[in-house]
Amino acid sequence: MIDIKKDGNTFYVGEQNNKEAEIHYVPAGKEKIIVDHTFVSDSLRGQGIGEALVRRIVVYAREEGKLIIPLCPFAKSQIERNEEYHDILAK
Repeated sequence: MIDIKKDGNTFYVGEQNNKEAEIHYVPAGKEKIIVDHTFVSDSLRGQGIGEALVRRIVVYAREEGKLIIPLCPFAKSQIERNEEYHDILAK
């Protein structure tokens, strides 16, 4: 199980001052968030960490009643590829 923490507008893996992987979002009005950045360190690549971070932000969006505008190419491809995420995709 991956330990994903939250700090401000970021979900991350690692320590607050040494994030090994992260996904960042920016609020866009009351109903939307913009996912603008995903990062996974070389040491964690290939372990599904990026996918887990996208899954976590999707859960967060659902909990908060928000839609996601995925500007980050990685997050965009993950959300578009997974039909179960389409409910939170901003049109």
